Amino acid sequence: MVKVKLVNVTKRFGEVIAVNKVSLEVREGELFTFLGPSGCGKTTTLRLIAGFYKPDEGEIYFDDELVNDIPPYKRNTGMVFQNYALWPHMNVFDNIAYGLKLRNMPPPQIIKKVKEVIELIGLKGKESRFPSQLSGGEQQRVALARALVIQPKVLLLDEPLSNLDAKLRLKMRSEIRRLQKRLGITTIYVTHDQEEALSISDRIAVMNKGEVLQIGTPLEIYEKPKDIFIADFIGTTNFIPCVVKEVDANNKKMEIGIEDTTLIINEYLDGVSIGDELICAIRPESIELYEPDKLSKDVPRLLGKISLVTFLGKTIRLDIETDGGNEIKVDLTRKVGQRLPKEGERVAIVINPDTIRVFKKR
Repeated sequence: MVKVKLVNVTKRFGEVIAVNKVSLEVREGELFTFLGPSGCGKTTTLRLIAGFYKPDEGEIYFDDELVNDIPPYKRNTGMVFQNYALWPHMNVFDNIAYGLKLRNMPPPQIIKKVKEVIELIGLKGKESRFPSQLSGGEQQRVALARALVIQPKVLLLDEPLSNLDAKLRLKMRSEIRRLQKRLGITTIYVTHDQEEALSISDRIAVMNKGEVLQIGTPLEIYEKPKDIFIADFIGTTNFIPCVVKEVDANNKKMEIGIEDTTLIINEYLDGVSIGDELICAIRPESIELYEPDKLSKDVPRLLGKISLVTFLGKTIRLDIETDGGNEIKVDLTRKVGQRLPKEGERVAIVINPDTIRVFKKR
């Protein structure tokens, strides 16, 4: 296992800055994910680590070894590409053995190692099949096996599940996670799928426009996004205007007004003053609904009307138009036999103040 360190790494393509002064450290044995929209620089960063690109500025280290000038084949990384890049004229065994043959490993050792990794990834009995005879999930496993058989220092995965259907993606991401933990190999994963990143990663680096905006655990990224882009990109978020009513800098708290409701929140922004307009970020699952006449009058609430009910199986998504003109999404966990709310119903909206994040207006 090795750690991977980037120090002020920059990569340009002409006048376009694809990666801009990225500094981070991937710990030994962790599954670290680059997450962001298309064109954010995540795949370019992965290719810099692999050695396919050379940084224009900055340094890349494997442990304490500077690898900027070391070619890809000498970095001992295993790469799984988005399209798998399997040789169509080679069977499963030969595709997996390809990297070992390039390293001039003796045939008996090749046979032993390939058999071991085939057993590991569950392809026993399919050694003689060609890629065209395999399902998408099986092709993905062959690509993964080919990367693992060389026993790389670092495993690099570039959108490895994007070509699979939704159900198979769920299965394969769980298998990748279990396999990575079993082997303890330092793994760097690239995806634009936020749910995939949250479910599979030890830590996540959220990228946009070539920059790393935040690094943290999935829980930190989801519950404590550092800016409004991350709050918007990760999951579903309600963005509601609010006004600062009181500021408690000592205890890092604020009193805010949302429509006609006042809330004390455990959030604080430097430089804010009473009367400043901010944006509140509120997750749909952080909201509770009540019948207006059955809620105690001293409980802060917004009032509104259900405009849309969407049945999502285990959850119900409600779109609510508040009396103050805001649109709020609420996710309710469905219970067996529970009556579904109806469009047009009046509701009282209660927001957990501990879950509110506030941001300055852009």
